[in-house]
Amino acid sequence: MRAIVGLGNPGKRYENTRHNVGFMVLDKFAEKYNLGYKNTEFDYVFSEGQIDDTSGFYLVKPTTYMNMSGVAISSFMRTHNLNPEDIIVIYDDLNLEMGRIRPRRSGNDGGHNGVRSLIGSLQSEMFPRIRFGIGGKFEKGKMIDYVLSRFADSEIKLIEPQISISIELLEQLVIGGIQHMLDYYSKMTNPGNSQNSILGL
Repeated sequence: MRAIVGLGNPGKRYENTRHNVGFMVLDKFAEKYNLGYKNTEFDYVFSEGQIDDTSGFYLVKPTTYMNMSGVAISSFMRTHNLNPEDIIVIYDDLNLEMGRIRPRRSGNDGGHNGVRSLIGSLQSEMFPRIRFGIGGKFEKGKMIDYVLSRFADSEIKLIEPQISISIELLEQLVIGGIQHMLDYYSKMTNPGNSQNSILGL
C-alpha cells in the first residue's frame, strides 16, 4: 500500500490558503473516489481506497500544525509498517512559480517547515514528493502573510488544472511506482504535448 500525504495546517482559518494546497489536492483525490477521512486517537486523519483490484492507497493528513507534520506522519507509518519510499508527499513550494508542479524521487526540505519536520522524524530524505508551486510577488517581510492567505481568483484558475494533473500523477504512482510516475510525467512534458501549457511549460 502507498500512502499519499498532504501537508497543511488544520482548521477553518487555514482552509484553501496557499500553504494548504497539499490538503486541497488530497481532498479532491478523496472526492474523486468518494472517500471520507477517519478520525483517530493520533495526530492524523486518513482514508483508505482502491484504484483497481491491485492498487490500494491511503490518504493521510496531519492534524498537527505544519512544523510538526513529521510526528504525525511517522506515527501513521509505524502503525501501518510503511517505509519512506512507500509514501509520497504533496506540498506547497514558494520557490516554484505559480502554475508549475515538480514530482521528485527525493530531496532536501527546500526551506519548507513541514518537509523539514518529516525529514527529521523519518531520518531520511528518500521519499517521493510533488512540489506544488505557489510562488508569487509579495512585499519584503510579508512571506508568512502571503503563504497563509487564500488564493486569488486569478490563481485559482492556474492551480485547478495543476490539482487535476497532480491527482493523475498520484494515481500513476499508486499503480506503478515512483519510476512509472516520473516516466509518465516526462511524457506529459515532452515538447509538443498539448498539456504543456497546463503544466506551465
